[in-house]
Amino acid sequence: MLQNLETLAREARSWPFEQARNLLAHVLKKRLSDAELNAARVLIDAGKADEALATFEALRRPVILETGYGPSGLPHMGTFGEVARTTMVRNAFRALTGDHWPTRLIAFSDDMDGLRKVPDGVPNPEMLREDLHLPLTRVRDPFGTHDSFGAHNNARLRAFLDSFGFDYEFMSSSEQYRSGRFDATLLRMLERYDTVMAIMLPTLGEERRATYSPFLPISPVTGHVLQVPTLERNVEKGTIVFDDPAGGRTEVPVTGGHVKLQWKPDWAMRWTALDVDYEMSGKDLIESVREASKICRALGGTPPEGFNYELFLDIEGKKISKSKGNGLTMDEWLRYGTPESLSWYMFQSPKSAKSLHFNVIPRAIDDYLSFIDQFQTQEPAKRIDNAVWSIHAGAPPKVASPVSFSLLLNLVGVANASSKAQLWAYFAKYLPEATPETEPTLDRLMGHALNYYEDFVKPAKTYRAPTEQETAAFEDLAARLKALPADTTDGEVIQNEVYAVGKAHDFQPLRAWFGALYEVLLGASQGPRFGSFAAIYGLPQTIKLIEKGARGELAG
Repeated sequence: MLQNLETLAREARSWPFEQARNLLAHVLKKRLSDAELNAARVLIDAGKADEALATFEALRRPVILETGYGPSGLPHMGTFGEVARTTMVRNAFRALTGDHWPTRLIAFSDDMDGLRKVPDGVPNPEMLREDLHLPLTRVRDPFGTHDSFGAHNNARLRAFLDSFGFDYEFMSSSEQYRSGRFDATLLRMLERYDTVMAIMLPTLGEERRATYSPFLPISPVTGHVLQVPTLERNVEKGTIVFDDPAGGRTEVPVTGGHVKLQWKPDWAMRWTALDVDYEMSGKDLIESVREASKICRALGGTPPEGFNYELFLDIEGKKISKSKGNGLTMDEWLRYGTPESLSWYMFQSPKSAKSLHFNVIPRAIDDYLSFIDQFQTQEPAKRIDNAVWSIHAGAPPKVASPVSFSLLLNLVGVANASSKAQLWAYFAKYLPEATPETEPTLDRLMGHALNYYEDFVKPAKTYRAPTEQETAAFEDLAARLKALPADTTDGEVIQNEVYAVGKAHDFQPLRAWFGALYEVLLGASQGPRFGSFAAIYGLPQTIKLIEKGARGELAG
């Protein structure tokens, strides 16, 4: 599926392929000498990545892409966006290298972090208050379903990612620290402590500098993750000494899960220990990436390739905040739109700030559907840059929906529908062969349209009375449609009559005529292609609607 696309991938202009080419250059430079790099590049550019891997042993290791997750809360829109976008880069890299080079996507959970505050909306908050400052994997689960709060949220993360079909490897911070996977890099951090401190201290305020240490020891007495200064360090023994508020002066090894790292040194340590090749992050972490990269180099590692994406804004253009609740949750998007439409929205201009609000969902759905349709007739060079290629790993569905989401929204309103069954009844003549089984996407969109109309469109509908010019045009259109066979289901035939009326009544510009149709008949400023709408709604019903609009009854 992703093979034999090397030439197209080298020329593709969409951002996942730009990132994939950057990743390839990064990995070659990281793993090969200059002479080897040039030879490998010649082979890969010739579509012979398999020969390059056979020739250079250093290239046989999988390319590692990583995304991070803080399990003090549930997965959210940012979690989806980061995994979806990283997956797009991964698939572009696979196409660029003929799918010969193994890749891994690690979804890393920082579940050894201490619980700093009780999240809103969880049961048994008093139990969590008792467990404050414990690692999340030692905090009791307030839901009573798992061994710890961290395990509960990790399970939710995996279920969340699985529901979208992502291919990933889950990795727990607690398990990696305790298993010894990070021990060698932690000992190196201890050895190069002064260098790490020299990187971090200039970035901190005066008060924070006085107590800062990259190591956060776990109290042997309370089990708390402690933010305390390192008083002594013993590189030979691999230990640090600190003052434990519950146990006095204490010495612990930095290995085996007895400490965790502050998050920026932790990020750098993880890049080094796991040999991460690619990780993207939000624009708000640019400085953090810079500092973590310096620490990674100090540890003898190579910082990963990646880029900083813009953050989403609310409808007022303000930064979205989980605490303020001014954004859009995953559950809310999926109530009103499809997962594919969300992936479409994540694909678009990741380095540009965009509003993430309910009003973007209908457009995202219809844009996704239109690009599915375009994909079928595009030449290969255009297809690979079509967003649906990246959304579906090169194999988008051959058909989308026979009608747009905006049309369904208007059909729901005009038909006063409250169920899918009512909507399917209108399609009986327009698409007699269609059923929920043969048109599953349409069936899903009906459910989303019913929800979206009820919650957003219906409360905002505003009808107006027609002008004299519009009244005459409506009456003319009704007469023309009455002259057509009552069972007409050809939207183009109806649309031609609509155009003819607009021109005959001299609407300047012509779009003012369509604006009148939407505002007078549908109570909205925009609407679907009117001929298609009328074909599904039914010609007799459409004529009655036009006549009521002409009399001003809808505005009443």
